[in-house]
Amino acid sequence: MKIGVLAKRSGLSAHTIRYYERIGLLPYADRDQSGQRDYDASILVWIEFLHRMKTTGMPIREMLRYAALREGGVETEAERRALLEQQRVRVRTHLGELQDCLLVLDAKIAGYSGVEERMKVYDAMALGRERKPAGTRQAGTGSD
Repeated sequence: MKIGVLAKRSGLSAHTIRYYERIGLLPYADRDQSGQRDYDASILVWIEFLHRMKTTGMPIREMLRYAALREGGVETEAERRALLEQQRVRVRTHLGELQDCLLVLDAKIAGYSGVEERMKVYDAMALGRERKPAGTRQAGTGSD
């Protein structure tokens, strides 16, 4: 597939695809008779994996390390697994931090909801106490 089609199907721009290829994150594409890049559809699986790793916060240098190990074949499986296990630890730690942040957000939102509820009760009470026009109140009754 041509780079434009790959860009559409992968969600990456053609510029990013060329950049990833240049730095070694993507393997160099075969060229057709006119010299244009011609990618195999299997590249989409690799790009999806890279996207997932990027989403987890894996630095490009580690993705490059993984890509280089991948090129090394079966002999590098243990190293690749170790890299992924390290990333999994970082992701789990980050998830815990995000869960803590979510609890703070929920508590804060609940606090604001409490203010809204208190205001509704206050407004309802204020409506129940119709104010008498000035001069019609009796002094000293404590009815205010």
